[in-house]
Amino acid sequence: MAQKLLLMAAGGTGGHMFPAQALAEAMLARGWRVKLSTDARGARYTAAFPSAVEISEVSSATFAQGGLLAKALAGPKIAAGVLSMAAQMRRERPDAVIGFGGYPSIPALGAATLLKLPRMIHEQNGVLGRVNQLFAKRVAGVACGTWPTALPDGVPHEHAGNPVRAAVRERAGAAYIPPGDYPMSLLVMGGSQGARILSDVVPAAVAALPEELRRHLRVSHQAREEDLERVNAYYAEHGINADVQTFFTDVPARMSEAQLVISRSGASSVADISIIGRPSILIPFAAAAGDHQTANARGLVNANAAVMIPESALDIPVLAEHMGAILSNPRAATQMAAAALDAGVPDATERLAALVEQLAEEG
Repeated sequence: MAQKLLLMAAGGTGGHMFPAQALAEAMLARGWRVKLSTDARGARYTAAFPSAVEISEVSSATFAQGGLLAKALAGPKIAAGVLSMAAQMRRERPDAVIGFGGYPSIPALGAATLLKLPRMIHEQNGVLGRVNQLFAKRVAGVACGTWPTALPDGVPHEHAGNPVRAAVRERAGAAYIPPGDYPMSLLVMGGSQGARILSDVVPAAVAALPEELRRHLRVSHQAREEDLERVNAYYAEHGINADVQTFFTDVPARMSEAQLVISRSGASSVADISIIGRPSILIPFAAAAGDHQTANARGLVNANAAVMIPESALDIPVLAEHMGAILSNPRAATQMAAAALDAGVPDATERLAALVEQLAEEG
């Protein structure tokens, strides 16, 4: 029996790439051949992908960024990418094509549409991204990572959850040590686009905590390159034990050790928090398309597993108050951790893999 081929297409952010990585791991284990189509930005996230995944960079563009010339060239560049991908698909005839969003997924989904190949979308957020909006009615269905997801009427859909990487699954349900009179860990994650406001507010909020809490804290803080020096300096000046980096390669380990997570509410971050099971303070990125990060946060907030602070309401006293309330109440923190676990979808990867195999069988 010929080995089946899955073609995945994903844009260049962790939110798109991490679920693609998780699915790739699962499909390889099921005996499939797996290819990934992405762009140069997405390729930066592929170091942890299984070596068996065949990765190619595709020609694509977006009308939403750049000047007039860039916008004028976007159409021809996208068309070239679609035609190139169509030629490749004619040769290889993938059994299933799945797009994870982002403009680099346009060529694969566009070509699969032209050739009428089995195709579907995985939408990580509670609101469809622009590319997924474009293709939602042109695919067999949408696998929803966040529930509920706002969808056009009549689009077939199923709640699959957001797949997480193997490194996160290995920490699933890790025992939670409630806050107390001993060393505690705080994990701060801002994402590539939204870390600046957290770098502006979080260090000062930590410094504003009562001494009996602050002296026990160890902070892991993700910050943008241009903010590293000042954030490091602030923590040092206030005697706070902090590790500040632009990117943590060991987020699952740091999260499993944390008593509290402060984070943007990107879909992957929310999924990681719920699979590992940690109390969180979520600050949705105000500029996110369709305010999708607010939609992403609602599940944990409604489950009493997280506190959500809109960016417009975020300031030092407000954040310090919420941090203090959680870190000074071990029972409430433990309940939040358990509620986060209950809100998670630990078998999201298996659900999505099953949908891919069903798609291939139905053709």
